[in-house]
Amino acid sequence: MTSRIPRDSRLRLVRTRPLAAAPQAMNQRRPRRPAPRPPEGTPARSELAKMARSGLAGAARVARWADSALGPGRGSATSDGKATLSDATAGQAARELGVTAAQVLADWDTARLAGLIEVHGDTARPGWRLRAWNRDDSAVLRGWVALFDAWSLAHPEPAGQEHAAVAEVVSAMPQVLSFLQLSAGPVPVAQLLDLLEQRVTELRTERCEVPYGPQLEPGTPGAVPPAPDVAADTPLAPLLDWALHALASVGALTCGDGQATLTPLGNWAVWVKLEQICVAAQSPAGNIEQSAEGMLRGCARLRPNAARAEYRAWLAARPVGNAVTELLGAARGEDALLRGLAFEALRVVGAPAEPDVRGVAEEPTLRPYALLWLAEHDGADPEDAHEVLTRREATWLWVDTAAAVADHGEAPLLVRHLESAVQPTVPALLDEVRAVGHPRTVQVLVALAAAHPDPALAKAVRRAAFQVHTGGS
Repeated sequence: MTSRIPRDSRLRLVRTRPLAAAPQAMNQRRPRRPAPRPPEGTPARSELAKMARSGLAGAARVARWADSALGPGRGSATSDGKATLSDATAGQAARELGVTAAQVLADWDTARLAGLIEVHGDTARPGWRLRAWNRDDSAVLRGWVALFDAWSLAHPEPAGQEHAAVAEVVSAMPQVLSFLQLSAGPVPVAQLLDLLEQRVTELRTERCEVPYGPQLEPGTPGAVPPAPDVAADTPLAPLLDWALHALASVGALTCGDGQATLTPLGNWAVWVKLEQICVAAQSPAGNIEQSAEGMLRGCARLRPNAARAEYRAWLAARPVGNAVTELLGAARGEDALLRGLAFEALRVVGAPAEPDVRGVAEEPTLRPYALLWLAEHDGADPEDAHEVLTRREATWLWVDTAAAVADHGEAPLLVRHLESAVQPTVPALLDEVRAVGHPRTVQVLVALAAAHPDPALAKAVRRAAFQVHTGGS
């Protein structure tokens, strides 16, 4: 679902090159307007967050268990010495948490999709949302929305279904959800099936694949008969049933007595998708007195000049060495937005930060940002600084920037960010994104698929997300 109301998120990341920053359009001034209010009867954000915490309690519990029980030197890591959730580890978690191993595996999968756990190859670590789980309602709601966007991964389709038909249903469900939200109450499943069939028909008409080159008339010798459209003959009722139960499994709706109803969380999430409200952290009062992380979050929605003024004031209030150390500590966190903003603040520090920035240039998470900072510090034209990055580093930075946009920006920004990739085609980008191994790859691809208006491209991105999620090819 795309926004009907263009808004200015003021999200800024690594500056000057499209690859390393959200598009410049985000800094263009737009007329201010009052923020739209949710539909009457929508619970307060604190109540919505409480619902999300309740629905994701099992996932958070497994994530916290993994944080405390797994890892180097913890004594309870798996036999291969890596913090992986093998069958043996799942059994250990089940015994210690008092649940079944199957429930542990399901909660682990949910935790990954909600960003509570990030997997790096054979290792896993807690995501930034888990760190903020008890104190930050926005982090909780973002985690739930990430799971909501990934509903088709959280509850895979039944075996034996035609993949093309499944993709069409996934692409058509936003309209079904919009209808549920506008109906503001129970809707018969039969009515939803009619709507789904209409929308799938529209998608097939829009696709309208015409063979290239001259074609012989049917019956003419040498004419190739058209390939049967298997998806067109696939009944949609079972797939609608799957989609509704998948959405119910993530807490977006309830099904019963032949009707479907959005939950308060589901109703709010669909409204957010329609209105594209940016729920990034609000600028706190007294940025000068905040920690580096708090100051950066407070500057996230400021325009560049105002943010630089905040950085200067914050830096002036503390020793430069301590300030640089604190900024780099914030950059090492799981929130990609803070990485970009931390290096913006380090640009204000200038030469005194050079030794520390050079010192982190070998850390994989910070390397692309550090190399760009050093290139500009050494006199490179900001427009050409990206040339110091390898293709793999540039792709990693593209995913990291996309993660920040997905977490703190709006869907149109994420769609425009696709145009900033160095790869010439979307398939090439997807191949390299999958190979680079960024821990947020699945969430980024799912968010991009949910935001992109092109059904064919969204389908390709969604397939790539599924392959990364399952480890397939």
